[in-house]
Amino acid sequence: MNSNNARLQKRLLPRHITLMAMGGAIGTGIFKGSAETVSIAGPGVIFSYILAGIFLLVVMGAIAEMASAYPNTNIKGFVQKAFGKRASFVMGWMYCFMWLSVCVIEVVVAGSFLQYWLPAFPLWVLSLGCAAFVIGINMMNVKNYGEFEFWFAGVKIAMIIVFIVLGACILFGIIPSGKTGYLENYMNHGGIFPNGWMSVFPALLIVMFSYGGSELIGVTITETENAERILPKIIKSFILRIVLFYTLPILIICGLIPWNELSGQASPFVQVLSMVGMQGAAHLMNFILITAVLSAANSGIYGCTRMLHSLALEGEAPKSFSYVTKEGVPLASLLLTAIVLTGGALAAFIAQEHVFTILMAVPGFVVSLVWTGICASQLKLRNTYTKEPNFKVWGYPYITGAALVFLIIILTAFVLDGQNRVSIMACLLVFASLVTISFVKFKNQLELDTKGENKNAI
Repeated sequence: MNSNNARLQKRLLPRHITLMAMGGAIGTGIFKGSAETVSIAGPGVIFSYILAGIFLLVVMGAIAEMASAYPNTNIKGFVQKAFGKRASFVMGWMYCFMWLSVCVIEVVVAGSFLQYWLPAFPLWVLSLGCAAFVIGINMMNVKNYGEFEFWFAGVKIAMIIVFIVLGACILFGIIPSGKTGYLENYMNHGGIFPNGWMSVFPALLIVMFSYGGSELIGVTITETENAERILPKIIKSFILRIVLFYTLPILIICGLIPWNELSGQASPFVQVLSMVGMQGAAHLMNFILITAVLSAANSGIYGCTRMLHSLALEGEAPKSFSYVTKEGVPLASLLLTAIVLTGGALAAFIAQEHVFTILMAVPGFVVSLVWTGICASQLKLRNTYTKEPNFKVWGYPYITGAALVFLIIILTAFVLDGQNRVSIMACLLVFASLVTISFVKFKNQLELDTKGENKNAI
């Protein structure tokens, strides 16, 4: 059928959107990455999560405001309205690059977790199987996809809630364990900031990666009915949940286990579950981890395919990526994602450690870049709205401006961080290539924009 006759379907419900965004944001960052952030800042890492939560609140508020002012426009569209096609082209493709990197990481990690039960199978075979599974889910129409991801993400969220309840009961002596005086762990072993209060900021770089994916809400707009009305309500509840689901488990982990005794090899969740004598805790956690990373990959494929579709509609990607099946699936975009995931699985077979080294810092860098673009767009567009939004970011322009400054500082810190040199060089190479292509592809855009501004002024 002709791609012009098929469109993305507005069949996502509010609960689908919330769980999809949480599915993208709650993954290995909390279940395994929490050990790394605690090792950097100790119990004081809680301030890193809270600070990142404040940035997230401003970013999501900016998305809700612009969605109210410009219905049926996603985050790439906001950047285009504010800074033109060149900026939206670069940001849109960087966002796709990020999600493709995340998806490769997640399916390879899922394959490695499956090896715990299936050691006889090679990693690349299990990774390919995981990739085929999530690609198959994305072949569904968007309502069925949203329903599947709702329950998929719900499993790990339920796990976090159970962990919070069990951990709190141990912490306050309701459930007896072999040790006492857990609350002392917050102050012993060097206090709240054992590595100094400045350690909050290096940990923030990893936390930004953990929270990345939340802005996926800004991509679902084109498949949500009355998005401009329901989005502010979704975002208000989402922010609170995402921050609580990160900060409360971290508080419990730091209370139950001295920060300097956390093992980088095992998930802190496994260590805490073992403390309550749960037999088979490792098997349970392995199941949760597989669910978590596949859910994150699932959300990532959605974000990438929809962004590619949006780029194609604007002439910023090959026209074939705009093709949509009668089920509302952007098929060509999904095929490209499938090819990249297949290549990622095979690359892991050839050089697994190098794949992780190159890709791991990509999400944090691009998330900072995308969040910076969202805040900058809101600052520029606020006084040009043709429609009064039913939601506005508080304290304009100071709150958004302060968030923008901090995000630029974080972005700079990413670039200067020697530990991520390979990843950042890859990001900067892709970014520079996209900027160059944008100037070639839209060489007449600046003249057209200038003429348009002069005409409007007259």
